[in-house]
Amino acid sequence: MSDNAKKDYLCEAVPPFNIATAMEEASRCLLCLDAPCSEDCPAGTNPGDFIRAIRFRNFKGAAEIIRTNNVLGGICARVCPYEVLCEKGCSRSGIDKPIQIGRLQRFATDYEKATGFKSLSKAEITKDKVAMIGSGPSSLTCAAELAQKGYAVTIFEEKAVPGGVLSYGVVPARLPQYVVDEEVELVKSLGVKIVCNTKVGKDKSIDDLKADGFKAFFIGAGIQSPKMLEVPGLDLDGVTTAVDYLGSAKPSGGNIDPGKKVVVIGGGDVAMDCATTARLLGAEKTMILYRRTREEAPAHKTEMTYVESLGVHFHYGFTPVEIVGENGKVKAIKGEGFRDGSSITLECDKVVFAIGQQPDSSVKAIADIDFGPRNNIIADEDKDCRTSIPYIFAGGDIVNGGMTVVKAVAVGKTAAASIDAYLNGEAK
Repeated sequence: MSDNAKKDYLCEAVPPFNIATAMEEASRCLLCLDAPCSEDCPAGTNPGDFIRAIRFRNFKGAAEIIRTNNVLGGICARVCPYEVLCEKGCSRSGIDKPIQIGRLQRFATDYEKATGFKSLSKAEITKDKVAMIGSGPSSLTCAAELAQKGYAVTIFEEKAVPGGVLSYGVVPARLPQYVVDEEVELVKSLGVKIVCNTKVGKDKSIDDLKADGFKAFFIGAGIQSPKMLEVPGLDLDGVTTAVDYLGSAKPSGGNIDPGKKVVVIGGGDVAMDCATTARLLGAEKTMILYRRTREEAPAHKTEMTYVESLGVHFHYGFTPVEIVGENGKVKAIKGEGFRDGSSITLECDKVVFAIGQQPDSSVKAIADIDFGPRNNIIADEDKDCRTSIPYIFAGGDIVNGGMTVVKAVAVGKTAAASIDAYLNGEAK
């Protein structure tokens, strides 16, 4: 891999606003009294208010509005699907185009960091011990919310680096690791402890943690078991999954062999991240094989457009039926038309399956709570995140099967409020 390829991989795709461009963009805001953009933010980040603050040069105030509502504001500024959330509701759309809310949020949180301004302060720890299992966005948010209420919170993470999917599953072109690290440090600065290389259900049990004084638990363990298609050739050298491909590339700073001719199977955002990774790390040719049409692909269209701009080739309407090998290595992949009898053969040396993840059975070792048929924890995220055991709460991918980071933030806030109510004897 060349140094230029590695530089491209580590560089953010969307440039930041400076003060002049941020002011110019914020000045386009219509200052709606009942801002629809704020209504459409799952995390309640309140774009209407922070854009107003930027417009009047109150950059610190803008950062404070964001952080008060969303401790992971800098992360969400980069990975939120704005076009289908707050920007979709922007009143400016009826005139020309919506305000670039994501880039303005990024400007405010970057300004906060650059100036050393602290939007959030550490509270005195006077309340019960609470454990988070997993360190993804839902757990980080729940932990931060509870710490600010005075709880002694500890996050237990099975991997070496906290952040979950943020650290292992999102390409740096969308979310650089330094941003994740900074916001993890922000959570820690609120008094949250993070213990890595510790898997609850294996290295420690819930009973062990109860004996250590923990009174409530939030399971935000995520899902890391990849889904696969049962086709011939899965055992060939060169076949991998999005979990392994992205999980090797980002923590190593791109120090992997991406493959020369790479085929990514899938049409979601994870597939786009895999294709971006391959392309930016120097693959000669990167292709996406997806069974449906472009319009039916679940990936957000801004991400697809970016991937297309990198020169990635899309082959729509085909389902993989065989991976062809030679001397034990991948040589090509064959596909058949999803709706007709057509066929396709793509020469390649790397095949990446990015058709989704699911919980594996090991999650059941965490606690004796109710699980669904797909090893997902049963909990009502929209209400209180409670499981079948009163002192155990759950949310995020392990419950819903995988949604957006901003949804995980919203779930973390819901869980924190429910845990607080439970520990105060207010839960019904």
